Amino acid sequence: MLTARGARTRQRIVEGAAGLLRERGVANVNLDDIRAVTATSKSQLFHYFPAGKSDLLLAVAEYEAEQVLADQQPMLGDLTSWDAWDAWHRRIIERYDAQRQRCPLSALTSQLGMADPATRTIVTGLYDRWHAHLVAGVRALKDAGEIDASVDAEESATAILTAVSGGAGMLMATDRIDYLEVALAQALEGLRRRPA
Repeated sequence: MLTARGARTRQRIVEGAAGLLRERGVANVNLDDIRAVTATSKSQLFHYFPAGKSDLLLAVAEYEAEQVLADQQPMLGDLTSWDAWDAWHRRIIERYDAQRQRCPLSALTSQLGMADPATRTIVTGLYDRWHAHLVAGVRALKDAGEIDASVDAEESATAILTAVSGGAGMLMATDRIDYLEVALAQALEGLRRRPA
């Protein structure tokens, strides 16, 4: 069990490592780089991360997963009206446009690698929690009579989440935000559209 001071030190190391990994990529960062950026001694680093880089990368993956959701709050947790959905939509575009190559989702899914089963579990958990927020939001619109009662909340949430994650992937590959803008706008328009 860490003391409050120890928890702060560990968090400082994780946040510093996350920033460095976003900027340079995992392959271009070693423990000495992380120690330098976080002003941490070797013994301190191994105290908090006994297995070294693998432990630290796992902690960074957990941190980045939390950041993906935190960057969308408070909107993501309150998708109860079209105004709230529009605010969330704007937040997504603003955040990804500002972060570009340094977004936590990219760091988590691309740079930290999916070969490690522990990282894959973190990524799956992130997408499950994100999807659950979107499902709750679609259900809230249905309950309020804002969308057609026949809309499948799970499928709609899947389409919206895929638009965001796919658009973010295209942004990382091309440095163009329009893929994300168009994909998310179309997914939300599909949800908004009522049958004739």
